Amino acid sequence: METALAKKPQKRQVLFLAILLLLWEAGSDAIRYSMPEETESGSFVANLAKDLGLRVGELASRGARIHYKGNKQLLQLDVETGNLLLYEKLDREVLCGVTDPCILYFQLLLENPVQFFQADLQLTDINDHSPEFLDKEMFLRIPESVHPGTVFPLKIAQDLDIGSNAVQNYTVSPNSHFHVVTHNRGDGRKYPELMLDKSLDREEQSELILTLTALDGGDPPRSGTTAVRVEVVDINDNAPEFLQSLYEVQVPENSPPNSLVVAVSAQDLDAGTYGNVHYTLFQGNQVTQPFVVDEITGEIRLKKALDFEATRYYNVEIVGTDGGGLSGKCTVAIEVVDVNDNAPELTMSTLTSSTPENSPETVVAVFSVSDPDSGDNGRMVCSIQNDLPFLLKPTFKNFYTVVTERPLDRESQAEYNITITVTDLGTPRLKTQHNITVTVSDVNDNAPAFSQTTYTLRVRENNSPALHLGSVSATDADSGANAHVTYSLLPPQDPQLPLASLVSINADNGQLFALRSLDYEALQAFEFGVRAADRGSPALSSQARVRVLVLDDNDNSPFVLYPPQNGSAPCTELVPRAAEAGYLVTKVVAVDGDSGQNAWLSYQLLRATEPGLFGVWAHNGEVRTARLLSERDAVKHRLVVLVKDNGEPPRSASVTLHVLLVDGFSQPYLPLPEVAAAEAQADPLTVYLVIALASVSSLFLFSVLVFVAVRLCRRSRAASAGRCPVPEGHFPGHLVDVSGTGTLSQSYQYEVCLRGGSGTNEFKFLKPIIPNFLPQGAGEEIEENATFRNSFEFS
Repeated sequence: METALAKKPQKRQVLFLAILLLLWEAGSDAIRYSMPEETESGSFVANLAKDLGLRVGELASRGARIHYKGNKQLLQLDVETGNLLLYEKLDREVLCGVTDPCILYFQLLLENPVQFFQADLQLTDINDHSPEFLDKEMFLRIPESVHPGTVFPLKIAQDLDIGSNAVQNYTVSPNSHFHVVTHNRGDGRKYPELMLDKSLDREEQSELILTLTALDGGDPPRSGTTAVRVEVVDINDNAPEFLQSLYEVQVPENSPPNSLVVAVSAQDLDAGTYGNVHYTLFQGNQVTQPFVVDEITGEIRLKKALDFEATRYYNVEIVGTDGGGLSGKCTVAIEVVDVNDNAPELTMSTLTSSTPENSPETVVAVFSVSDPDSGDNGRMVCSIQNDLPFLLKPTFKNFYTVVTERPLDRESQAEYNITITVTDLGTPRLKTQHNITVTVSDVNDNAPAFSQTTYTLRVRENNSPALHLGSVSATDADSGANAHVTYSLLPPQDPQLPLASLVSINADNGQLFALRSLDYEALQAFEFGVRAADRGSPALSSQARVRVLVLDDNDNSPFVLYPPQNGSAPCTELVPRAAEAGYLVTKVVAVDGDSGQNAWLSYQLLRATEPGLFGVWAHNGEVRTARLLSERDAVKHRLVVLVKDNGEPPRSASVTLHVLLVDGFSQPYLPLPEVAAAEAQADPLTVYLVIALASVSSLFLFSVLVFVAVRLCRRSRAASAGRCPVPEGHFPGHLVDVSGTGTLSQSYQYEVCLRGGSGTNEFKFLKPIIPNFLPQGAGEEIEENATFRNSFEFS
């Protein structure tokens, strides 16, 4: 038999309904073939395809195979031509023994779709065995008083052939006293009896040696011989007689050796030696081998264990012989009673190596069961575990299939161990278990799953290109190529975002890299999508969002907005000498392009012409007088203010302030910083004299001009080149705010008016601006009583 246990992939389209229909078609009569035994291996038996009405090549496409009981290969099938050939030379006597007819049953199994055909091969006997006597010599003691016509039984010859090739006749060598008569037994076998033709005379001849020949019915016939030695004894006129001519007994096959089967008994009316009966078995070795008889008591006992499956009936002949040579015979019919001593046998015909998940009902195994016992001992029940997604279905003459009950899920369980249990119905019940392993092959039914739906990555600005930003990770519950995940970037939702030049992703491991240096001041955060796709067919994918936060580095120094540092001439702050301590001179306004503590600015006075006169508030940059001014304080002062951020390491910028101390805001001329710087280097006494002379000379003219200008602004309120209107409502946007919040507070808001056409770019005047949310009269009163507290110089 071909190796049915070899794991071969089976097509998965078999459904149970199709199996039932095919089995119904397979229920026709069996096909029978016949051929002589001892035919050479490879000999042609028949063409199965033609006999079954199948096309040439259909056996190969449907996975045809021959199934035999016991898994011994006797025949081979050429699936291409459909020819059934002998696998080896068959010996009928080995395969069937004395059973006639000798029929070898086999089945043709078509796997795709499943279909069975029953067939058998009958081996006809040939005359390949000669008759054979087990004893080389037979010994008979015959009294001389025996009358002619007396019959003496002889042992039969054994011939393994059957029918006409078995023993058909017995002959004896020519002599003047005996001839052989051949008789038929009830089982069809021939046995010889020696008949006395002429009375014996011991005094004339005390011993005769005859040759007994057994002839079979073959062509040509075969023969076997043995010697019959006849000893002529004195008169013994009573032969032993058995109490029963036939004994019928039943013996369980599991009886131990030396068990008593039956005791036979014979009586002899003679006395003395002629009345002592001795018992012997009178049959061939094939039948008598399991038994032995006690020659004194006549007890028949087992010599070895019986086997119901091998031989169910025995006919044992017992001969009782007295001391004078006379004998009698009886028959003991022994029936072997079956016991449940054989466990069921399971033969696997087809086993699927793997089954795809999500497949419909699929056949994973085909097997057959058998039990050589009889009755309930040979009836069987098959089962598998209840907690498995498989069903066991009977098909045809002890054939079963294991099919999937529902689609399988490899991710839940990739392998199943199925235990097929075959139990007979005998007492006690015997069972056989066979384990098969079903591997679930993967189908791409799971998309990759990210470990997070959203990833947040942080990177400091000014990073180096190719910096590893972080990783995304997705897993796929499938296996093989279906679980091989590749990563890619999705197009950004913002078409203005140059994602392709910002980041890249490693397609194999999901690592994200920066392609260029990032600038926090240009791009503080961006977001994009990542796709994870497997390599299944069709491929499945999933997406995740990645948000990259750019962390600020202290890479920007503070920038001073006021006073402006890019003018052609620096600003000069005017401070009246009557200012009290804490008087607001000006406010340094600076910004920092960084964020967080990198943009927290602090101010400090780095250098001053006269230390201790001015101070800078560290948090808002306000420059105020630290004490009361005196006449002895210098007129011009130069302050250097340092603006520093809170980064690590900190960055800073400095701004230079020019402060001019004046007696009031009516001074007509304010020298340029260059001139003031030159004069500051001169002798202080000379400077004071020059200032005093200039002041006295121009005081009257400057006072008149200021008075006229103020009166004109109050009365006319019309637009002119020399007019400075006070804004209504909200403060105009051209004002400079030097408060702690980045804009000048209401208390320190001024409008600067320059004298049109002035070549020296001097201030015309500086006055506070009051919002127009007071009554008109109140506004005029405030305007009249306003005092000038600051002065500026612009280029």
